[in-house]
Amino acid sequence: MTATATQPRLKARYNNTIKAQLAKDLGIENDMQVPKLDKIVINMGVGRATQTPSLLEKAVDELTVIAGQKPVITRAKTSIAGFKLREGQPIGTKVTLRGDRMWEFYDRLLSVAIPRIRDFRGLPAHSWDGCGNYTFGLNDQTVFPEINVDKVDQQRGMDITIVTTATSDEGGKALLDSFGFPFKKGADAEAAPRKKKRRHPQRGGKN
Repeated sequence: MTATATQPRLKARYNNTIKAQLAKDLGIENDMQVPKLDKIVINMGVGRATQTPSLLEKAVDELTVIAGQKPVITRAKTSIAGFKLREGQPIGTKVTLRGDRMWEFYDRLLSVAIPRIRDFRGLPAHSWDGCGNYTFGLNDQTVFPEINVDKVDQQRGMDITIVTTATSDEGGKALLDSFGFPFKKGADAEAAPRKKKRRHPQRGGKN
């Protein structure tokens, strides 16, 4: 039996070809320092769950189907009176994938889910945290074919964080590029979105 019969397809590909090529491209001599996937965290916020608990139950069910693992409930860390939010209230759900389950999800994400995004033009190439970890958002859970569209009560988005062992964004990007991750191409690929200026009330100004 081959290696691909006992381990996820992308994991075998990383071990057999990508790892050595990455070490060469990045000038790394120690195999233990070659960037690799560490974990994938999927977070699904459900703000309206404070008024409608059933929405959170549905989100948990859908994220379980998507990830193949039971998620945990996320709760508010502070109280916000303006949003009628109390500390400790359930506001979402998340799941952390490691090992073979992480590799299998990553494979489905690249080969099935992302290509199903409508009018897809690539994912932002600037969404890094400075430590080699990449986060992006999906607006619709139905890009995952495991979700039965006929049973979807509303559109739910999610944030997906790919955590790597790279110590820099360059190393993390080289790792994801080696799998053919669909980053945006062209002049705006590296341009971060402009931050909107917050307009504060002007005191003493003209009406």
